Amino acid sequence: MSYFDSFELSSEVMKAIKEMGFEEPSPIQEKAIPLIVKGGDVIGQAQTGTGKTAAFGIPVIEKIKEEDQFVQAIILTPTRELAIQVSGELQKLSKYKRIRTLPIYGGQSIGHQIKALKQGVHVVIGTPGRIMDHLRRKTLKLDRIHTAVLDEADEMLDMGFIEDIEEILKQVKGERQTLLFSATMPPPIKKLSYKYMQNPEIVSINRGEVTAPSIDQVYYKVLERNKLESLCRIIDSEEIDLGILFCRTKKGVAELTEALQARGYIADGLHGDLTQMQRDSVMKKFRDSTIEFLIATDVAARGIDVENVTHVINYDIPQDPESYVHRIGRTGRAGRKGLALTLVTPREMKHLRSIEAEIKMSIPSSNVPTFEEVVEKQQSSWKKQIETLVEEDQDNALFSGMTTELLEKYPPEKIITALMKMTFATETGSDDDGYDFGETGGAKGMVRFFINVGKNVNMSPKILIEEIADLVGIPGKAIGRIDIFDKFTFVEVPEEVAPFVYEALRHSRINGARVNLEPAKPRPKRERKPFTK
Repeated sequence: MSYFDSFELSSEVMKAIKEMGFEEPSPIQEKAIPLIVKGGDVIGQAQTGTGKTAAFGIPVIEKIKEEDQFVQAIILTPTRELAIQVSGELQKLSKYKRIRTLPIYGGQSIGHQIKALKQGVHVVIGTPGRIMDHLRRKTLKLDRIHTAVLDEADEMLDMGFIEDIEEILKQVKGERQTLLFSATMPPPIKKLSYKYMQNPEIVSINRGEVTAPSIDQVYYKVLERNKLESLCRIIDSEEIDLGILFCRTKKGVAELTEALQARGYIADGLHGDLTQMQRDSVMKKFRDSTIEFLIATDVAARGIDVENVTHVINYDIPQDPESYVHRIGRTGRAGRKGLALTLVTPREMKHLRSIEAEIKMSIPSSNVPTFEEVVEKQQSSWKKQIETLVEEDQDNALFSGMTTELLEKYPPEKIITALMKMTFATETGSDDDGYDFGETGGAKGMVRFFINVGKNVNMSPKILIEEIADLVGIPGKAIGRIDIFDKFTFVEVPEEVAPFVYEALRHSRINGARVNLEPAKPRPKRERKPFTK
């Protein structure tokens, strides 16, 4: 696979890419960037999370002429959230160039946007509706645009933006390069491409021939806010001789290495910024089992062939099925048994499902070990540590006074139990997930959530049950009462999965509609009779 420097990018953009922690292009970037740089129209079929923003963002930034103070590129996105996200990515990529990007979306003061446009903007990223507002007011001109990008075109189709998109493209005068990115290619999107694109090159990263080696695999549902804590629980409950932990970026490698070292784990990091001497030193420690955990990016792990790796842990879920297969293939070498573990947050469940579809197998799930389970596993290790300290018979005069006082007041077994709990509870953490939903009016053992859409988006119990079951990985029958009204919905879920439902659905889509989910308030004494599951 090629590196970014093979694309012959400017030093300013290369410096920005390096600072963002990217070491090598993702599959969509590797295929799309060279074609886009050539200047032709390109269709990219890729899911969210595959690096498609940088795939079109890098060539767009390279093409902008800083001295020309007018809009040179327009990027259409289906939602304000994506517009802000794309704008942020482009700002990072253009950190060392004098390029102004502006996200334009509904819900923000149009006066503020007009003022910014008058001051001079190079790239506009916006939702079709708000872009149309500006075109009608003549506060945005598209007559000197050289690049038009349609991001998540199928989402814009689902949201009814197709007519606005056509009207916007009609107003882009002269020759332009058109780039279209979409996870799927329904007929209306194909029709749009035939009408407004010139002989587009098609780039797809959907690979149906990816297969996984015969290694035991499992994934853990983890909350984003407790991800590091969950990792520590998992590795404390596993018998790991040598493990490789994968992160998406070298910044992630550095942060995870520091966090694990601070918690007493014997770990070291491997990423592209290391010199060959530093890399050799880390690898020697790993091969000699001087360190237990090697934390690496995909690029840094290339070429590693250590036979006695017992575990591969995807701390960050890989961005495509091929990367997943390459990663987990680092264990189970030379006929030995290997285990591949993947941490998946609620928002990443759909990405996991796409990996399962590509490797043609279902990856079993497991729950993050409880505090009690970790204590049970670790007791033998802790006992050895205590015995070693006792047998060393060091001078402990500093603690003798306090020891005597405590022994006069409490039985020895109570003191030891308290000290064990105080010392080792900090290592294993607690079972608190950090969410307190309070009284929501749900049945006993259930949390009741409010969703801000209902029959107005054709919500049905079946659709909601399937969405929750798919994202959270629980059986549909575990979901409790569902009350669907015209413009809102209530749903009850078991307390133990409520945090996962909350993180998965709070800013998701159902039937193409952006939804928000919040803990419900306690039931009033009377409610209108709803459509009930």
